[in-house]
Amino acid sequence: MICPACGAQLPDDALFCYKCGNRIGATTSGGPQGVSGPYGNQQPAAASSQKPAQIIAPSGVTSIKCPNCGAPISPKFGEMVITCEYCGSGITLGTQGWSNIQKQTMLSVKVADTAGLEAIIRPLMDKGLLHRHLQENSTQEEMSLSYVPYWIVSVSARTTVVATNEAAQLGQTATTAALMGVIFGGMGGGFGGGGRGGGGGRRRALDLAGTGMMGSLASGFMLSRISAFGMGMGGGGGMRKTEQMDANYNFPVVALKALTEYQPRDYQFDLSGRTLFDITKLPKNIKILNGDISEDVAKAQAKTLVDQLQSAKAHAKYHMIQQLNTQSDVGDVELLHAPIWFARFDHKGNKIILVIDANSGRVINSMGLS
Repeated sequence: MICPACGAQLPDDALFCYKCGNRIGATTSGGPQGVSGPYGNQQPAAASSQKPAQIIAPSGVTSIKCPNCGAPISPKFGEMVITCEYCGSGITLGTQGWSNIQKQTMLSVKVADTAGLEAIIRPLMDKGLLHRHLQENSTQEEMSLSYVPYWIVSVSARTTVVATNEAAQLGQTATTAALMGVIFGGMGGGFGGGGRGGGGGRRRALDLAGTGMMGSLASGFMLSRISAFGMGMGGGGGMRKTEQMDANYNFPVVALKALTEYQPRDYQFDLSGRTLFDITKLPKNIKILNGDISEDVAKAQAKTLVDQLQSAKAHAKYHMIQQLNTQSDVGDVELLHAPIWFARFDHKGNKIILVIDANSGRVINSMGLS
């Protein structure tokens, strides 16, 4: 087969030209053109009901042919997610070997230059009186834009929270404190009044002893009543509240170990505008990073991170949690190529790092800003 655009010799079943990137022939079912769905006129290359991708090479190979265009791919040591530099198809290394990625999407670049980035960074760094002119007084060390691979893992979380009703708890504490004040206030008055009257020292001693004995008996009785009162409130369940916190996440797990320091904790990309990954539509000056975190590892990480996020949300809502249990179900996974700005500054030895979503303009992570 000859590429009609550049004349390069191609395999007979090639869909893309590995030299110029031109699309060859008609696309297959589920391809990026002529299909309606939630992606506008596109939809992911495979539905969740599709069969698992066929293994195209064993795990230890040093050279693979792209399953889409036939171009050579040479995995580097440690890489587990590779994007074909000719046609943009993705392959991943699983437990059984290398296979093509079934769902591969991307987000467009909307913050495309440093001027737009600085308009986002300046109010972040110069926020507050203590940080006025912080950006101007800092040395810029890095400002780069790359396409970073993220595994988008669908996770459904169900969290059961058993918490103490704080209003009831405070009311009980106040009531207990008031009763204690009455008891010991009365005891103090009894001791103070025991010395009045015209009796001799012997009578005073007997009166004080009697008052002390009665005070001890009374205080013991009242304390037992207060304890029973408090236990009754707690044991009756009036102060305990059970709530179900359910949430669905399209949780992003960065597919590159070198960037796990910037792993999102409570951030989700705007997936409504994502499209099928098409390398021909990317700016030529933006580097596309490969990954070294597998899909299976990403699923386990997503489940753990969602559990932590659910716990954090529960503790933010309730300060007196007695029981907390989260059950998470992991569903579909896709590989998303997201445009990410990395900005690094040095302010008198303090490193400031900002990770910004170049599609939405929102901050994913910030470090060094107090």
